[in-house]
Amino acid sequence: MRLASFQTIALAGLACLPLWAQAQFTANVALTSNYKFRGQDQDASRARAFKPALQGGFDYSFGDSGWYLGNWNSSVDWLAGNSLESDLYGGYKFKAGELSFDVGLLQYLYPGNSDGNTTELYGAASYGPFTAKYSHTVSKDYFGLAASSSGSGRNTGYLQLLYSEEIAPKTTLKASVGYTRFAGDIHGSGVPNYMDYSLGGAYDFGNGLSLGAAVAGATQRSYFGAGNKPRLILTLAKAL
Repeated sequence: MRLASFQTIALAGLACLPLWAQAQFTANVALTSNYKFRGQDQDASRARAFKPALQGGFDYSFGDSGWYLGNWNSSVDWLAGNSLESDLYGGYKFKAGELSFDVGLLQYLYPGNSDGNTTELYGAASYGPFTAKYSHTVSKDYFGLAASSSGSGRNTGYLQLLYSEEIAPKTTLKASVGYTRFAGDIHGSGVPNYMDYSLGGAYDFGNGLSLGAAVAGATQRSYFGAGNKPRLILTLAKAL
């Protein structure tokens, strides 16, 4: 039985070798003046507008197969005993006519305090400069909110509409609006559903270096108990 299991694993590994041979590796690093996630400040220790965060990650895309894996990280300060968000994700991209699709799984991890750990399934469809993306929570908790309400965060949903278009050489206009619908246990504990928004743009200096600026905020000021106002956010990013 063990031999058969080992052979199955070995054959699966060999079947994946052509994908790894086609893998393309990219990486990125960024410094932002304020990390907001779905309109919420991720540094709850300060009420000031300037809450810098260091961010970065890497991606593997497996040639023309459509499959990809990645990791993204950011400094945060809203969970006791934790100062890092580390996201692991994987998915599949494909096209159907003029539409592009992206489906996958995303795991949010907070080393030092697992109360924030959250798992989501996501699906996105793009047409020209427009993208619609829906994320659905499949973990029991949703960023610690279910634990605080002694309930479940499973089935919390997030719908986001995005627009991105180059309006001048090296200059891209970006806009988004999102809506968070909390699971019944969280919503029933008094946390309201809310909308978030972002409007700004980015300038490409070349060689992977870009500077972005956007005004971002939300109709729900904060569910972390700290100041959370609309902010002008500046982000300097470098693709490696």
